[in-house]
Order: sequence, then C-alpha cells, then structure tokens
Amino acid sequence: MAMTDPLGDMLTRIRNGQQAKKDSVLSPASTLRANVLEVLQREGFIRGYAEDDSGQHKALRIELKYFEGEPAIKYVARVSKPGRRVYSGSKDLPRVRNGLGITIVSTPRGVLSDAEARDQNVGGEVLAEVF
Repeated sequence: MAMTDPLGDMLTRIRNGQQAKKDSVLSPASTLRANVLEVLQREGFIRGYAEDDSGQHKALRIELKYFEGEPAIKYVARVSKPGRRVYSGSKDLPRVRNGLGITIVSTPRGVLSDAEARDQNVGGEVLAEVF
C-alpha cells in the first residue's frame, strides 16, 4: 500500500523509537527525508544518520540522541500535511516555544530551520515543528 505522508511516517518512527529508548531507527530513504534529517542533526536533535543498504530497498538509519536518559526531542509534529498545506513568508515563520524549538521549512534554497530561513529572508512550506 502506498504511503500518503512519508515525512510524517519518518517523524512518527523517530517519536516511537525515542519512547521505546532505541539507539537507532530505520526509515525508507528519500531526498526530502535526508534533508530534514540534516536540519535535525545541525540543530542537535539527533546524533546523525546514514544510508543503510542492508535490505531490499534503501533506508536511512537514524541515530537517536538522549540527554541524561531523556530524549533530545520532546515534541515533534507535522504541520503541513497532504490534505492541508501550510505556507509562510520569512517574516511570518512561527516560533516554537519562544525560540527553544525549531520549525523545519522547505524553501527554494532547500530545507532549512526557521532561523536559517529568516537569515536568508526566504519563506516556504512549513514541514514540522520540533523541540
């Protein structure tokens, strides 16, 4: 069966993996997922990720991060969904927890965090919120 929201599926795998105290989780590979993981790694929410070719299809192995036994990601939610796309200009990008979290934005210059998008003065589709 075809997946209607691949990015939402990856975020759910991360959320479930951290609740189960896993070291890493697997998610099917795609360019958008890799770009979102790059932002999460730059912002310090995951330890890293790598492409895993051990199965029949390419996958991404996501190394989860914990701080004193607690998950580094307390909350992760998909904002723009297949049934309701959400777009925002650079001046109107939402702040998560008054700047403690990040908003992941898909812009013409690639997938960026909200702070990077404001610095580059670009808006786009609001993919997810993380803190």
